[in-house]
Amino acid sequence: MKIHVQPQPQSLLNAFMVMFIIHSVQLGVGVQGFQRIIYMDAGHDAWISVGLSGVVTCFIGFIMVKTLNYYESSDLYGIQQDVYGKWLGSCMNALYIFYCLGAFLVVMRNYIEVLQAWVFPEVPTWFISLTLLMLVLYGALGGFRIIAGVSFFSVFLSLWLLFLLGYPLQFSHWSNLLPILESNATEILKGTYSMTFTVIGFELIYSFYPFIKEKKKVHMYMQFGLVYTTLLYVAIMLVTLSYFSGGQLERTIWGTLSLFKIVRLPFIERFEYVAITFWMLLILPNLMLYLWSASRGLTRMFGEKRRRGYIWALSFILFGCIQLFVTRQQINQLNNIFAQLAFFVVYCYPLFLFLIVWLKKKVFRKEVKS
Repeated sequence: MKIHVQPQPQSLLNAFMVMFIIHSVQLGVGVQGFQRIIYMDAGHDAWISVGLSGVVTCFIGFIMVKTLNYYESSDLYGIQQDVYGKWLGSCMNALYIFYCLGAFLVVMRNYIEVLQAWVFPEVPTWFISLTLLMLVLYGALGGFRIIAGVSFFSVFLSLWLLFLLGYPLQFSHWSNLLPILESNATEILKGTYSMTFTVIGFELIYSFYPFIKEKKKVHMYMQFGLVYTTLLYVAIMLVTLSYFSGGQLERTIWGTLSLFKIVRLPFIERFEYVAITFWMLLILPNLMLYLWSASRGLTRMFGEKRRRGYIWALSFILFGCIQLFVTRQQINQLNNIFAQLAFFVVYCYPLFLFLIVWLKKKVFRKEVKS
């Protein structure tokens, strides 16, 4: 495997697209119901946990880009091959591929559950998953530029949904937020940890970094995307806490969707149906990027000739795995296991990898020269 990647010039994107890609991949199924989970940990100080999670995310994003900057144009697969060697590097790359497939599985299965619970209770899982996979395959087979275009349009075409979150403000009671800092530091940090599943996705910078033209601007636009996502999550949490009482929120599985439920328009009686189906625009970039990243790892390990074959093979495997999770308990167990794995992959491992790369590039190189 070559350490450095040199994509074709027509495959490269301007750095400002990183902001849209990062935001679109962070805004997925987690935003539909993260409020209850964070509230059960941090109480009405949950909005502080959300903000603190954003601060940690921005720091880890800085570490990721700093690691990539030590290489001219490489991705995580090439960096791990360079740092760990051929065999151990291949094992680490395989683990990251499994992580991307796991993220795809979790996002897809949770969105299907929402569709079945709210809109299509009689439609079987295999039919919905097959339909979504056909859309995902369009982007994954088209390449990274197609996926970036879908991410760009998903951000703009979904902005009108965010403005409708202001509708519950007329029924809000801001006294629900008081007293501030009633929860102790342990509870707030626990809520920050519980935000892991909601904010992951930005780690995919490891995969598409070589496809960005202006490498020096990647960090700036990535931080723009992370800050915007954080502000959005804090705003949603504040609206939710001010609208629901504590007892109501503990019984509300999908808090954001329940906020859409109170929207009343003259021409639409059940607006949440529109919001849930339109949410597919937010889910597709997540699914496309995770599938593309997994297939990208296989092509980096075994060659470019069978790229389309890898995508098709992974799609069939994922389609079969989705059918294994049927009940709410099984899906919850899947979410909990993946959230624990994601915490180590997204928040812990980048720090370790940065330290190893820094030692290799700075310390060991100086010793060899001397």
